Amino acid sequence: MEKREVLASVKDERLVEKRRTQMIKGAVTLFKEKGFHRTTTREIAKAAGFSIGTLYEYIRTKEDILYLVCDFIYDEVQEKLQKEIDQSDGTLDSLKMTIAYFYKVMDDMQDEVLVMYQEVKALTKDALPYVLNKEIRMVGMFEKVITKCVENGELLLTEKQISLLSHNIFVQGQMWSFRRWALHKEYTLQEYIDVQTQLLIQNVSFHKSADIKSFQ
Repeated sequence: MEKREVLASVKDERLVEKRRTQMIKGAVTLFKEKGFHRTTTREIAKAAGFSIGTLYEYIRTKEDILYLVCDFIYDEVQEKLQKEIDQSDGTLDSLKMTIAYFYKVMDDMQDEVLVMYQEVKALTKDALPYVLNKEIRMVGMFEKVITKCVENGELLLTEKQISLLSHNIFVQGQMWSFRRWALHKEYTLQEYIDVQTQLLIQNVSFHKSADIKSFQ
């Protein structure tokens, strides 16, 4: 699915990227505090450090900013996660490390993830499928790691189980952000990682010396 084009009257691509990054940072703070619909473009421009006139040189609508926010967040998470996944060697330890790393990224980007979770429904019809497809691609990154474990005999799972486990890992990572008002009272980040990892893989892992369970 092709990236949705956000039109700008400025032709300098480096300047466009710089100004849009400023917009995104300002918008995340405002969307978190007030929500997308109650935030004005004038407020976003002020938070970004320039005038409303300048803002409209880089976007056309407020919905453009929300799209840029969501696109940026997914790109940022995917870039960080890809480095960890590339190092995965198909062992349970590497899977656990990948899960832990992902949850730490979710912790680092709590505000961004919360905004995306709350406001993605406000995206335009042409932007929403593209953004959701990026989420599916990230779930697919976990599928690759889990599939390596299956191929190495570390896990015994069907394709559907691999897919569902991948979705579970992804959602549990996001939950640290959108349920933080409750979870942070009970768990440190490391405690959350340890408990969730145990719950996610304890029933699907086995060692060569143990009896193999079939999940067909």
